Order: sequence, then C-alpha cells, then structure tokens
Amino acid sequence: MSHQSTLTVTDNRTGDTAELPIENGTVSAMEFRQFKTSDDDFGLKVYDPGFKNTASTKSAITWIDGEAGILRHRGYPIEQLAKQSTYLESAWLLLHGELPDADELQTWEGRIDELTLLPESVADTISTFRIGGDPMGMFVSAVAALSPCHPEAGEVEDGENRALQIRRILASVPTIAAFCFRRRGDLPLVYPERGSGFVANFLEMLFAGTEREAVAREASVRRAVEMLLILHIDHEQNCSANAMRAIGSSGADPYLSLAGAAAALSGPLHGGANQRVLRMLEAIGSPDAVPDFLEKAKDGKRRVMGFGHRVYKNRDPRAEIIKTMVEEVFDAVGRNELIEVARRLEEEALDDDYFTSRKLYPNVDFYSGILYQAIGFPAAMFPVLFAVARTAGWLAQWQEMVEDDEQKIARPRQIYLGPDKRDYVPVKER
Repeated sequence: MSHQSTLTVTDNRTGDTAELPIENGTVSAMEFRQFKTSDDDFGLKVYDPGFKNTASTKSAITWIDGEAGILRHRGYPIEQLAKQSTYLESAWLLLHGELPDADELQTWEGRIDELTLLPESVADTISTFRIGGDPMGMFVSAVAALSPCHPEAGEVEDGENRALQIRRILASVPTIAAFCFRRRGDLPLVYPERGSGFVANFLEMLFAGTEREAVAREASVRRAVEMLLILHIDHEQNCSANAMRAIGSSGADPYLSLAGAAAALSGPLHGGANQRVLRMLEAIGSPDAVPDFLEKAKDGKRRVMGFGHRVYKNRDPRAEIIKTMVEEVFDAVGRNELIEVARRLEEEALDDDYFTSRKLYPNVDFYSGILYQAIGFPAAMFPVLFAVARTAGWLAQWQEMVEDDEQKIARPRQIYLGPDKRDYVPVKER
C-alpha cells in the first residue's frame, strides 16, 4: 500500500504500529479498534463531542467549503439556484441528482400540487392547539400526526412508496405551516388552492384576509420568499439533518423522522438563530448605539448574534444573497428600520480586526429575520419557515441514507466514567 494514501499510527502503550488507509481525506474510525492493550480490550475508540471532525456518511447532495465561503447543491452554486431556480425545481435536484427537464418539472409540480390538502384529522389536530401557542411545537406535532394517516409510509424499502411519501410531505408542510400560523393568531384556516403555484399558494394560506394580504401578492415578496426557501433548502450534515438520518436509520417512517428533524431545528442554536439576531438588533435600538455595543461584545459583556458559523470561516454566501434582495422587498412592503442597525453593525464589525481576525462574518441568519419581519411574520414563525424550506433537504438526506448499503442504525459509542460494579443495598440499610 502506498504511503501517500495511508496514515502510520503507533500506539505508545504497546509499541504496535499500523498503516491506516486514507480514503477521500478520511480514516475509518473502525481502523482504531485494532489498537488494544490486551485480548479482552474493546479497542481504541475515537472521542468527538458534537461531531466536530467526524464524517458519519458519504453524501452527494451538498458540498460546503467553509474556508472559501462556497455552498453548492449537486455541484450547482447556491448563487445560481437562488437567482434562477424555483424551490420545487431545487427540491427535484436534491432528490434526483439532476435538474429536471421541462416535462419532468411540470409533472413534478402537478403531482405535488394535488397533495396539498391535509387529512381532516390533521387539520382538526391543529385546531385543538392553544391560540397563541408556539407554532413550531404545533408544526412538529402536525407532521407527526400525518404518520397514522399513511401507515404504508413505514415500507421505507419500497422505492415507489418512498417517492409518494416524499411528494406528500413536500406538499403538506406549507399547508401545515400556514395552519399553525393561522391557529396561533386565532384566524380561520385558509385551505390550499390548486394551480396557484407553490409559493403563491403558501402565502395566500398564510395571509389571506389579513392586513398583509396585498403585500403577500407582491411579485417581489413572492420571489423573496422563493429565494429564502432555496437558501435554506439544505446545509450538509447539520444538527437537524443528522437527526433525520439518525431517526430514519431505525426504519422509522419519513413523517416521524421529519418531525424529529423539525424538533432539532426548533432550538435557538439552529432554526431559532435569526430570532436571536432580531432581539439583539431591537435591543441595540439605533445605528448610533452600535459602537458601544461592539465594545461591550469585545469585552465579553455582549454577544454578536448572526456573526460567525460552525462551518463558514469566510463570508456565508447565503447572507450576501439575502442582503441584495432587501431593498427590493422594502420597496413593496415598507422599510424595516432595523436594517440600518444591521448595516452599521456589519460595517463596524468588518472594519474591526477583533472580528475579522476571528473570521466572524455575517451568516444567513443576520439578515433573514429582518426580511421575514418586514413581510409580516412574527419571530415565532421563523423556525417554521426554516422547516418548510429544509424539508426538501431532510428528505434528500433521508432517501440517500435509506439507499446507502453502508449505513447502519445510528449507535454512537460512549466513554463510560461511572462507578465499577457494586452490590445493591436495601433501602433500610442505606
């Protein structure tokens, strides 16, 4: 074996040496099991909290170069997809590996359009939730409630059945999201209308009969929402995608798997990040207060939300795209004054070596909340909108996992630090 494609490892406990094969820039964790101190030793394990440097799968869906600020889906740059594609076309790309031709796209859109109406039991479930309640909790519950409506979804090895459930989920989540929004605001449900288009139908179900109805019909708003959905469609092996794969690895149906992924997304460190950005900008209050805020941030007294990313060590390309659409949307819906605070914050931070030396640049959450708020979404809806967008990515990740013969049920190892064997003591003797 060539030394150029191996890693030589010496176990200093025993003196044993082995050459571990390197494939695609990785070494199989199982290779370390050969290093033992005795015959009954389990073998060396690899410790990696949060999976900071562990590849759990091989994937052909999304590629990120965090150092260069590059994001591509199936090889296509996110900049091109966001500006030229539609959400359903991009969803097809993630699921099928290639962009659809005109006939494929028309058929795909039509087959999803015919599945947008929810089962009555799911709509009834949403109607029982507390008015004013958390829409993300409603969303997770409603997605899970689809599972008993479609028991055949458990046949995950059946390719045709998988394809049907994927279409059904893609069609259902905008309706669920809109119903959760309406229930939160104690508004009558607006049912989907066939033939109106994915984003247009979604916005109608959300805002029909409200003061934002006309805004939702503006072409710039519809295009902005389309772009925001594409920008959030997938992002490699993030927390929620990992949850989708882990749950699905047990053979769980896609509805329950996706409910788990959405639950993972609901956390403030994931899908709720742009809520925290909005709260930060509101707390700063005005552009003039930005310098003082940044000084406190450098002293550790404040935290700059929406800056920096676990993966990107350069500019997040999605943030740049959102930034370019802001003014066009404001022309249609009215200006969100927080944009001036955000721009001053970005300008000051990127002119400060404290932030640039630490590679802290605006991420996708920095501007997305401002846009959502301007359109008329309350902050509580931000994670739900994220979930609608990410559904295509979750389904693509789930499908790839099911079709991958190398994948097994997720079962990480642990490092046990508890007590050794000890005998039970009856309660009267303790």
